[in-house]
Formats: sequence, structure tokens, C-alpha cells
Amino acid sequence: MKLSIVILNYNVRYFLELALKSVEAAISGIDAEIIVVDNDSSDTSCQMVKTIFPKVKLVENKENFGFSKGNNIGVATAKGEYICILNPDTVVAEDTFVKLLKFAEAKSKLGIVGCRLMNGSGTFLPESKRNIPTVKVSLKKILGNSQDYYANHLSQEDQGEVNILVGAFMLIKKSVYKAVGGFDEDYFMYGEDIDLSYKVLTAGYKNYYYGETTVIHFKGESTLKDRNYARRFFGAMQIFYEKHFKQNLVFDMVVWVGIKLAFIFRKRNRKTYKAITGYVFVSNTVNKALEAKLPVKLSSPNQLSSIEHNAEVIFDANTMAYKDIIKFIKTSDKELTYKILPNESNFILGSNDGFSQGEVIIL
Repeated sequence: MKLSIVILNYNVRYFLELALKSVEAAISGIDAEIIVVDNDSSDTSCQMVKTIFPKVKLVENKENFGFSKGNNIGVATAKGEYICILNPDTVVAEDTFVKLLKFAEAKSKLGIVGCRLMNGSGTFLPESKRNIPTVKVSLKKILGNSQDYYANHLSQEDQGEVNILVGAFMLIKKSVYKAVGGFDEDYFMYGEDIDLSYKVLTAGYKNYYYGETTVIHFKGESTLKDRNYARRFFGAMQIFYEKHFKQNLVFDMVVWVGIKLAFIFRKRNRKTYKAITGYVFVSNTVNKALEAKLPVKLSSPNQLSSIEHNAEVIFDANTMAYKDIIKFIKTSDKELTYKILPNESNFILGSNDGFSQGEVIIL
């Protein structure tokens, strides 16, 4: 088998359904399998997978093991030569895996391959490609200078070597994953993707960013919503420093101060949106259930270029390829918000920024 896609889920049933439908379309013609590991969700995620996706291999954990252990459990059952670690709040294009596998096959000493990620409003997520977050680099980012934190030697659509990739999308050979010990289970959540990327580098492999394919990551860059979040995130970073950069007492003090100051000095770059002036349904069919849920009349454009600013665009994946949906969101220069109606589903969903998992509307 060529490819195993491992998706770790926790209480995002509707985002997971959309992700799985896009992945199914993307592995058509590839010898591949999909593995969903559920970390004891309290919603109907598992029942949904069993009912709608009977071919998906479902692993039901009886407790929340966190990101690292959950993904390690999934990889342990995988049969593919390549593993793709994929978040459940993502949408891939139909040609995403074809492109990335072709790219990967041409590389020697291949470590991890990542791709261009954008959030649900079309904003590029710079954590798609990063440098090693040494204490100096991290403290500069905390104080507002992220020049050295992100891998700015490559443009968004370039391809080339980078140090650190994001756990929302990682393509790696299973043999390499096993050789470096997979995700370090000392991390419950956050920091494990940095750790894995760094372990792969130090083992002599090369990590790559491939910007010629774009994946939607609805949740976007993780943000510091509260002090518990901050404590968990920067606690993970401290584990990373202690494992890989521990030098002396002064060094440890700098790390400790940086972690304490991070929450205070963080920036909130929430993008603001004007009130929605209308709803546009991009489809060749009429959807009465959708029309009944909206506060104003739903229109259908003759051409996508005619959509006016401040509209909410609802894409019908029953009649439109995920690749084309991603392309429109990526290239539009208008102030728009977006939702997607997955193929053969009864809901729409979307997210306008990286500060939340977004909105789900059941039809």
C-alpha cells in the first residue's frame, strides 16, 4: 500500500465528515487507506464514521490520549509506505496527494513534507513553514518580530527545504516515522510537531515545504484564548527546550521568563468582517433546505467574478470540486466569508479566522 492517512479526532464531528469526503476524493486512484483515531469524543463522531464511511478504519480510544499518543496509535495500524498526519478540520484538493507523492518520490533522505495551509477566509498560515524555535528566535517572536521564526526564505508557493512543519498536515515515510520514534508522548498537545520535525532533521533527513498545493485548515494558527491554553502551549515548548537545548541554569531561566511573558505580550490579529450583505450559493441546483435557514434571499451568480464584497459564499461540493473551492478562496481579492456544503451532506460549515473552529449550520 502506498499511503495511509491518519486523522486524529476529538469532538469535531462535522469538520471530520467534510475532511473525510475531501480525502476520499483525493485518494481515488491511489492505493491508500484512511484511519480515524477518536480520542473518546462525546459527540457522534464515531457513529458518523461507521455509518457514512464504512471503509474507513476506526480506532475508538476510551480516553483522550492527546495528539502524540493518539497519532502514534493510528500509525501503528497503518499499512502504507507513506503516512499523512492530517487534522480533522482540513479540506484537501483532489490532486493534493498525487502531487505530494510525486514530489516525495523524487527526493533522497526524505524526512517530512508539508504544504501550503490557509484558513477558512483564504489567509495564508505562516506556520506552514518555520525555522527551529531556539530561545532567541522564540523570544523575538513573543516581542513582535517573527522574521526569524517563520521560514521566509521560501515564498508561499515555493518548494524547498525547511526545518519545521506543522502537525495539521505532515507527509512522511512510515519507516522514517518509526526510525525517530514517532511523536514524543511527553507532549499531550502542542509542540509535538516541532519536536518530530527536529528529530527528523537531527537523524539526517531533510524536511520540505511544497507550496504548489493548498489545504484549508479551518482552525488556523492556534491562538492564546486563555491562560490555560497559554500554560499548555508554552509548557510544551519548555519540554522541547529541555530535551534539545538544555545548557545551563541561565538558559533555563531565560526559557522560564519567556514562557511567563508570552501570554502578556501576545498579539491578537483577529481579522474583522463587515456585516454580511447577501448569501451566494455556488451550485447548479436549488437547495430549499438551505434557503430556509438563511435570513435573506439566496442568490446564484452567473459568474464567480460577479460576487459582490461582503457576501457569504456557500460552495456546493455536490457540483463543484474541492480543488476549485480551494482555488477560489485562495485567489479571491474580495472581502468575503465562506462556507462549504459537503457532497451528500445536510450541513454547511466554515470559519472566518483562526480563533475558533467555526460555525456549523444543520439544514
